[in-house]
Formats: sequence, structure tokens, C-alpha cells
Amino acid sequence: GYDMGDGMKQQKLATASGYWPLIRFNPALRAAGKKPFVLDSPRPSIPFKDYAYNEMRYKILTRTNPEDAEKLLQGAQEQIDRRWQTYEHLQNQEPAKFHPVG
Repeated sequence: GYDMGDGMKQQKLATASGYWPLIRFNPALRAAGKKPFVLDSPRPSIPFKDYAYNEMRYKILTRTNPEDAEKLLQGAQEQIDRRWQTYEHLQNQEPAKFHPVG
């Protein structure tokens, strides 16, 4: 956990790291010729670790198994980076070409 008095700060860090992006999706907009996917967050401005290591659930692994902690942190950062690229791609799609998978 973290100090609940820092909740808003921690939420901002989650968004700034790209861990918790702010997005909107409304498929009805596509029929109206508008982009249905909107990415409200700016690009990540801090590394994931700056968010994660404020929380005990992530920090404790650095004490018990630092090598695994580093590997997991690196993997999480890579996943955030890939997901962000996907979100930017979706945001830039023209409505007529927007075909989400699923």
C-alpha cells in the first residue's frame, strides 16, 4: 500500500507512467464519421518504476528478490510502451478504417 493521503498523487503517477491511461471508446461515433477512440492522457512522462516503487506491493519484491523485481519491472515497462503505441495507432485511425479486433 501507500499513504492514503497521497492517493491523488499516486493516481497521477499511474497516469503519468502510462500504467493507467485515460481513454474513451464510443463505437457510435464511427457511424457519425468521428473517431471512436480518444486517448485523453499525454504520452508517459515518467518511467513505470517511479509509480510502482511508491507502493509496497511492488517495492517488497526488490527486497526479497531484486533480480526478479528488475526483470518484472522491465517487462512491465515494455508492455506499457507497446500498449501506448497501440493506443496512439488507434487514436490516429480514420473512422472509416477503424476496425477494432474482437
